[in-house]
Amino acid sequence: MAFLRDITLGQYLATGSPVHRLDPRTKFLSVFLLMLAVLVSHEFLFYAVLSGFLAAVILLARLPARLVLRNFRPFFWLILLTVCLHIFFTRTGTVLFSLGAVQVTSEGVAKGAFFSYRLLILIATATLLTLTTSPMELVDGIERLLKPFQRIRVPAHELAMMTSIALRFIPTLIEEAERLRKAQLARGASFSGGPLKRIKNLLPLVVPLFVSAFHRADQLAVAMESRCYQGGEGRTSFKELKLHKPDLFSLSVILLLLVTGAVWR
Repeated sequence: MAFLRDITLGQYLATGSPVHRLDPRTKFLSVFLLMLAVLVSHEFLFYAVLSGFLAAVILLARLPARLVLRNFRPFFWLILLTVCLHIFFTRTGTVLFSLGAVQVTSEGVAKGAFFSYRLLILIATATLLTLTTSPMELVDGIERLLKPFQRIRVPAHELAMMTSIALRFIPTLIEEAERLRKAQLARGASFSGGPLKRIKNLLPLVVPLFVSAFHRADQLAVAMESRCYQGGEGRTSFKELKLHKPDLFSLSVILLLLVTGAVWR
């Protein structure tokens, strides 16, 4: 369970950087366009350019590189599975070596590296959004982006609120899981051993974690009702969101990257 402490998704780190001061709508659109650029491009070299761009954003946001890289650790098995599936099930390309009936080809290795690299970029992009945007800004940004769709009865405020609560609960549930793990260790439980044994030992944590999550959700619902929460109808914002020159410049750079990715295929 130690790997849970490495998850930074949903956490916010205030550094007062230019990236933090950007409009949340700009950051939402930038993340969406960056992910779209990753998906439309199939060039490994373009991904290297994106990696350099993300590294520059991390430096500009004054985020510790270790904090961002730490978020990759929980996804290690997913990345390993992606690599293995392409290596062992791709039949085209030059055969590098054989493992019994399984042949490892050059194209399989290339595809495994390519798609795992793509996955790493997507994870880093999503991590940057939550590390540089506070939960309240997330709510305001999502609500403003979805506001035009209210004409077709899309509950913009409710969707924004649910997204914010879900992101806010991620670090809370991680802390709760760690507390339960320590309580189980104090009672003589063991979380070491092989993969199957470790999964079996984790089962006693699942039930109390779910009970705690439902209890927190119930407490939150009661607190919102006691404060007469009625959704977004008639609500106003203390801080109005406005796009400034840095926002327009940032969106222009992201659009340029998207066009480059679409052309560079």
